[in-house]
Amino acid sequence: MSSEESRALELLGRVPYGRLATSMRALPFVAPARHVVTGRCVLVRLHQGFGYHRACHGGVVAYEADNLATGLTSPWSVQFTGTAEAVEPVEDERAALGPEPVRVDGEPFVPVFLRITPQFVSVHVLEYAAGGSTGPAAPADFEERHSRHAA
Repeated sequence: MSSEESRALELLGRVPYGRLATSMRALPFVAPARHVVTGRCVLVRLHQGFGYHRACHGGVVAYEADNLATGLTSPWSVQFTGTAEAVEPVEDERAALGPEPVRVDGEPFVPVFLRITPQFVSVHVLEYAAGGSTGPAAPADFEERHSRHAA
C-alpha cells in the first residue's frame, strides 16, 4: 500500500459521509453515501430506492469525501477510483456504519452496500498562511442539517 493510499484511508476514517460517482445510461450521477474503511477498501451504504447500486456493481466508480465545510484551516479532499461490488456486510461492519436513516426523500430507507477496491487514490490538502482565513465557518447546525439527508 502506498503512503498516499494509507493517508487517504486515514483521512476517510475521520468523516462518515462522502459522494459516490459513476454513470448510469451514459449520464453521470453523484449520490451521498455513508462509509467506513475496511482494510484496504471502503464500504459504502446507499439507499436502494435510488437504484444507483445497480449501475455501480461490477463497474468503475469514484468515491470522494472531504472536510471542506468544517471551516478548519487545513481542508482536505480524498478521492478513490476503483471497482465496486455489491456485498452483504458482516455484523461488525454494519455496526461501524451506525444507525440507518428512517426515511430518504419521504420513502422508507432500504440499505444496500458496495465495497470499493481502490485502483487510483488522490489526496489534496489546501494550506493557508498563518492567520489566513479559509472562508466562512460552517454554520453550527451544519452537521445536523446534512446528516438528515445522507444515507
